[in-house]
Amino acid sequence: MQALYQIQMTGDSAHIVKGQFCSDQNMDRVDVDYFKELLSGIAREEQGLLSSFEPILDRPLAELDPVEKSILLIGSFEMQHRLDVPYRVVINEGVELAKQFGASESYRYVNSILDALAKNRMAGK
Repeated sequence: MQALYQIQMTGDSAHIVKGQFCSDQNMDRVDVDYFKELLSGIAREEQGLLSSFEPILDRPLAELDPVEKSILLIGSFEMQHRLDVPYRVVINEGVELAKQFGASESYRYVNSILDALAKNRMAGK
């Protein structure tokens, strides 16, 4: 989530940020392969991911908080491309990230959007 946030704030490419995180951050407790897969996949699929949750938003995409946007990108990527991760886990992780890094009530917003994405996925939309 922090790497995606950095990409939004600096405009750096996913490749550059991935290299910075792997060299500058303590990655001992991180599944580095999964981190790289998420970052590369989200960069590659970003427009499609944004399109998957933009209709659910109650505000224009440009007004979405960068932390919330990062979390929703991760959640939508996992729901579309990592079907081995149960949607309840995706939602729970998104909520926990929003509680830790987002505004005071952003976890509720993230929960509602990820829940709607999960329902759409189960309905085949």
